[in-house]
Amino acid sequence: MPKKKKKRIDDFYKLFSWDDQVLILIDADPDAIASAMALKRLLWRKTAHVAISNINVIKRPDNVAMVRLLNLQLIPLNKIDKERYTKFVLLDSQPSHKEAFEKIPFDVIIDHHPDTKPEASFVDIRPEYGATASMMTEYLKAAKIKPAAKLATGLFHAIKTDTNNFAGKAMIEDVKAFQYLFKFVNIHLSKRIEQGEMRADFIKFFKLALDGMQRRKGRVFSHLGRVPSPDVCVLVADFFMKIDSVNWSIVSGIYQKKLVIIFRNDGVRKNAGKVASESFGDIGSAGGHKNMARAEIPLSAFKDIFNGETEKKVQQWIKSKVTQRAGSK
Repeated sequence: MPKKKKKRIDDFYKLFSWDDQVLILIDADPDAIASAMALKRLLWRKTAHVAISNINVIKRPDNVAMVRLLNLQLIPLNKIDKERYTKFVLLDSQPSHKEAFEKIPFDVIIDHHPDTKPEASFVDIRPEYGATASMMTEYLKAAKIKPAAKLATGLFHAIKTDTNNFAGKAMIEDVKAFQYLFKFVNIHLSKRIEQGEMRADFIKFFKLALDGMQRRKGRVFSHLGRVPSPDVCVLVADFFMKIDSVNWSIVSGIYQKKLVIIFRNDGVRKNAGKVASESFGDIGSAGGHKNMARAEIPLSAFKDIFNGETEKKVQQWIKSKVTQRAGSK
């Protein structure tokens, strides 16, 4: 085993004692969920208790299927008594990413997104990796832990999802982790997660998206109005990318007093994260990877842009902001 990996797992374990009560916090998606599963396995029989808490409502079909089929126990953050915990871990995110994370004194932060220089006793941020699940697989190997079928399946699915089946950002370490996990995966279970059941109340948004979409030079724009979850926008954006000749998909919706914009592209000489940041970073949070990104803008910001919230106005405004940048990136 390389000395660096051995030192990393040793330093990680030094932070925990047998009587620690550990809380893992995640913004639940496949990568975060699987990474939390792996960290809980790493601390098995090394601490008194480990709980996993999600800050978001899980509605996306594959996420719901993943939690159900892998028998995961997730506790919403609003039901957590933080006073009972002695150690806090943040996975697949950083404190500045979400307001819910900002006031929590994290002891461990492990992530693969761009480094925002967070403070914690143990920080492992590797933006070059395609998935945090790949990093957690390395931790398991360094600890000489062979993953059980459900854990391996979760990590396997997470790497596939976050690398977009290796069509997006990935490096050789992601491939090695994926190959290693394949030996332990339950393929039948993996397929069931990928084919997660579609919620009935999501279906109408596909019709809305198709009826209102605008296409121009391989780019599809669609604004869905108010949505029950940003995951609806993600599902529709991914759906549009399956259409022949579409190389950009920009889908937006209103959720909890914010305009959420989801970006997808084919990854060929394009950078969704850069387009999102340059288009909307001055009025909200925006960023991501080459082939997938997200922007969230408070509705209060629109008072100076236009009066009244109409679907056509919002869609045209997004289109005008994105078109010039998306054309070259």
